[in-house]
Parts: sequence; C-alpha cells; structure tokens
Amino acid sequence: MAALPAFRVIVPARMHSTRLPRKMLADIGGKPLVAWVAERAAQSGAQEVVVATDHEDIRSAVAARGVKVILTSPDHPTGTDRLAEAVAQLALGDDEIVVNVQGDEPLLDPELVRQVARSLADHPGASISTAAHPLHDAATFFSPNVVKVVIDDAGYAQYFSRAPIPYARDAFAKSREALPADFPAYRHIGIYAYRVRFLREYVSLAQTAAERFEALEQLRALGHGYRIAVALWNGNLEAGVDTQEDLERVRSVLASR
Repeated sequence: MAALPAFRVIVPARMHSTRLPRKMLADIGGKPLVAWVAERAAQSGAQEVVVATDHEDIRSAVAARGVKVILTSPDHPTGTDRLAEAVAQLALGDDEIVVNVQGDEPLLDPELVRQVARSLADHPGASISTAAHPLHDAATFFSPNVVKVVIDDAGYAQYFSRAPIPYARDAFAKSREALPADFPAYRHIGIYAYRVRFLREYVSLAQTAAERFEALEQLRALGHGYRIAVALWNGNLEAGVDTQEDLERVRSVLASR
C-alpha cells in the first residue's frame, strides 16, 4: 500500500440544523457530538484537525476540548464555501490536501479518511477525491435518495446522479427486481479530499444546470472541467446524525465501546 500522504482534516460545523437543533453540541457521553468527530478524524493520521464553525458556542465547546477551531462566516451557502474560507485563514499552500469530514459523523472510520486522502495523492490529475461503495440491492439502486456514481477505468468520476446510473438496458427491460451480475453500480459516499488550489478557485465557479436540478454540489466541479478521483470502499458505512433517533443510536454505540 502507498505511503500515507500529508493531509489535514477540516470539520465544517454550523449551528443551524432543521431536524435536530444545535446537534453539533448534542451531548454524547459527556462530550459534544462535534468533539467526537474531531477525535475520530485525528485517528486518521492527519497532520492537523481543525473545526470550522459559524457559532461562538461551538467554538468555545470545541476549544475547551483542546481541538483547534476557527470562526467562519455564518453566510456560507455550502460546506465547501466554509472550507474555502478556512484554508484562507490557515494560509495553506495550493498543493496541500484537505479532507472535509462532516461534523455529524462521530462513527466515521478513520481508514476511510486515509483512503480518500491517499486517492487524491495517487491521482495527480484530480482536484478532488471522494469515495464510493459497491451497490448490490436493486431497491437501493433505484432510490432517488441514494446518489450513484459512474467511474471510468482510471478511477475518475464520470457523473453523479440520483437516477439509476449506469442503466442496464437489456436486463432492466426484463426485470428491475435484481441487479445483473458484475453490474458496476456504486453508491457515492459523501466524504471529500481537496487540493487547496481548487478550494481557492471554487468560490468563483458558477452553479451548473446539472448541479441545480440534481441538487448535487460535486457536479459543479465536473461541469467546470475539474476531475474527481473515486476511492472504492468496502468497509462498514455508519450513518451520521440527522435526527433524535440517530443521536440515540450513536449514544448507544459509543457507550458500548
């Protein structure tokens, strides 16, 4: 296996959350949710883990745990915009690698973080890397709530969609109850590594029609000619925290550890 490249993790953590108010500060075993995420990310071997937040309450709670944290604008429309401000504040070099770890995923596998960082380092033509998991279930494949990705033979993303892609024309004409054997269906996993140069350029990119209609931010990069490498992940996928039920599940899992 290739050596682990140098990289940093930035955890965007905004206070507003519709389904679970103030979830970044939700208590899990005496520690706020976002602090668990930062600790988990640190286990990846990152040079540094930085929380980028829009709220003083999050800043003070994270700083009290000894985690590096910076305050960013509350007006960013996306987490990527928040990352762009963070790398500017941190004065990072254009060729440095930054992994975006969502602040609501305290069960994230550190190996997935490493794999995404390594994938970007191994694909010099890519500005971004992300991850995907093989799909074997037809119902999941046809669900518009599941984002799929088509990957070329060099390991780069060709397209992301909520639609069932690629489409097995002949097999699905007969039945859509099961996926055909050896069908290259992949579920996108929402973790990204970026070259800092791309983050500096991202803020000036116009939204594309595909991004707007699919509601998939990564299509902006593809639409403007940036390449996205895709790491294939076969490990477990743990859901993040979006609801009170998710929070109780995570509390139970972490208590058992």
